[in-house]
Amino acid sequence: MKRREFIETAAKSSALLLAGTELPAASSCFYSVDVQEVVRISQVKKPLAIAMWDFSWILRHHRYGEFENWDKALDELAERGYNAIRMDAMPQFIASSAVDGTINEEFRSIRDSWVPAVWGNDFTMSFRPREALLEFMAKCKKYHVQVGLSAWFLRHGTEREDIFMEEGGLYRAWDETLTFLRAHQMLDENVIYVDILNEYPHSHGYDWFKNEMNVRSNIQQYKLDHPEANLPDESAVNAGMNPLQKDFFNQFINGTLFRLKQKYPTLDFFASTDSHTPLSNLELTNFDALDYHVWFNHRGRIPGLNDIGSRDLTKFDYRDTMKNLLSYWDENKSRLVEWINGRMNFIQQTAEQNGLVCGNTEGWGPITWYDHPELDWSWVKESAEICIDLLQAYPNYKFICTSNFTHPQFRGMWEDIKWHKAITQKIRSMHSL
Repeated sequence: MKRREFIETAAKSSALLLAGTELPAASSCFYSVDVQEVVRISQVKKPLAIAMWDFSWILRHHRYGEFENWDKALDELAERGYNAIRMDAMPQFIASSAVDGTINEEFRSIRDSWVPAVWGNDFTMSFRPREALLEFMAKCKKYHVQVGLSAWFLRHGTEREDIFMEEGGLYRAWDETLTFLRAHQMLDENVIYVDILNEYPHSHGYDWFKNEMNVRSNIQQYKLDHPEANLPDESAVNAGMNPLQKDFFNQFINGTLFRLKQKYPTLDFFASTDSHTPLSNLELTNFDALDYHVWFNHRGRIPGLNDIGSRDLTKFDYRDTMKNLLSYWDENKSRLVEWINGRMNFIQQTAEQNGLVCGNTEGWGPITWYDHPELDWSWVKESAEICIDLLQAYPNYKFICTSNFTHPQFRGMWEDIKWHKAITQKIRSMHSL
């Protein structure tokens, strides 16, 4: 909401009260006391409380789905104090066919497993990405929820193949998506950034890129197959990535970002990443922000997290899992908190050295969790509380999540409105100028 519009609306509401006229039911528009002008993420002054809504916003938008009613979901999100989301814009489905240039308005997403779905669709369903994106983004603006566009670039059980194996598929998908949004006057309405690929270079479905990384896994073989190539020094291997792969993945992402920034200069661009990729491996030349995901889970050796992540209900007794996890947490908490505090410090330093703001749209305890009668959300919440308190010391963090689980399908988290309000208020009141 523009500040002038907000003031005018508030004035009208006050006038109605003075006149004794009954007001309509309360709207989440008034839950937010610090309504901000929409700005690029690189220019944000006060931290945003951001929720990672990934592709669930569209793949659970069906009868019986938790996102069946977008107005309800967004109203409840705003009620809990969140003023931004990171969402999968589904550019891989908005783009035209590489074969004949046609546009497919509807896709069928096949669900072929009864393992509990954490994110995405829990039933086979159909979705219409182009019309859905326009409708949903308009509603985000209505509820004063700012939008970070992202892409996991996954197939989601659809029949689409071309763009995932296309050399220029990632650029083309985003170019056509941003052009589509611009044609409908939605591009600059509420967009704070574009994250072109989730947790680069690992956790996404852009198979062309992954194949190119695999081709470069054997430097000697690559030399034989590409005798003309100018290869980097192969004297070191860093975190499972050889110099040839490191050189390729940095050139690819920065080149793609550069092309998009040239064509869409009013937007901020980056690719998100996480602790599987050492910061020392990243060249941030064309990044406008650093979204670096970190969890206690990444410290390793926390018992039970792999069992929970597998969601195989035939193998594990979650009573023992929860007991052992909490026992380990209590015994090692101070060491783990010291570790994650060090990560935050290094992330902020790296961002500042590159002239960037930083944030985290996924964190802080487990990577995967879900509602189960023998699992408890207390550790997820405590992890968030600890990390948000730590971030008070890091003013360059400008977009901050509370967990990976701020979706209405995670009832154990979603229904604790009081907790969400308290922690989002803490985030949004940080580092006030």
